[in-house]
Amino acid sequence: MLKFNPWGMAVLFSGDDPKETVDAILSENYREEFCISPDFDPAYIAGLMEAGFLVMSMYTGEPENIDTPRYAVLLPKLHRERAVLRFGDLHVSGSVRRLLGQYELRPDSDFDGILSRCAAVHGDDWLTAPLRHRFTGLHRSGGYPVRMRSFGLYREGKLAAGEFGVSVGRVYTSYSGYYEENSAGTVQMILTSRYLESAGFALWDLGMPMEYKSRLGAVSLSREEFLGVFRRFSAQQEPEEE
Repeated sequence: MLKFNPWGMAVLFSGDDPKETVDAILSENYREEFCISPDFDPAYIAGLMEAGFLVMSMYTGEPENIDTPRYAVLLPKLHRERAVLRFGDLHVSGSVRRLLGQYELRPDSDFDGILSRCAAVHGDDWLTAPLRHRFTGLHRSGGYPVRMRSFGLYREGKLAAGEFGVSVGRVYTSYSGYYEENSAGTVQMILTSRYLESAGFALWDLGMPMEYKSRLGAVSLSREEFLGVFRRFSAQQEPEEE
């Protein structure tokens, strides 16, 4: 059974089973996308990811007001609609196709740098310092049922675009990305899609539906539809990449 704060937001704790929480969200028809949690325990964050949550965070309080100290809380998100790319649906336009040979994709070559750059480009509204610290720890430690990943796109040895995310079984979920030059972000996504497919992944979870994702071939799934396919493929053995 879900627990709620005075504003009607589900409150989660590290003692909760994330998969049971997802079941409660479905059975109780929780209409919101975000939950809230005070716990940044790495194992709990990994468990939330394994259950299908996209783990975000936020700061509370105002940094200029000493009477309302600023601290971070976790915001596990379970979208009501989720953009998913099945690799056979990938669409590559002719104009972008001509650019692919100019770039090199390097998987998992600079997680810390790409994570920091995403925060610098987009701000820390959700990618707070405590959450970045946990992501870095998960990336370095291993021993969890999830794997923090990064994909860097290089041209002539210079990083032109990048993204980071997490893989669970045969599902890869994007968290954030950025680009430094025109079209580099699209090229990075196309080469990442090709890499994931060739490595044996079954599904690319792109998070919130957006037009540029649809142009690449992603479809929108309801919460229930997404969790059905996520649970199927995330329970399968993670691909053994070269």
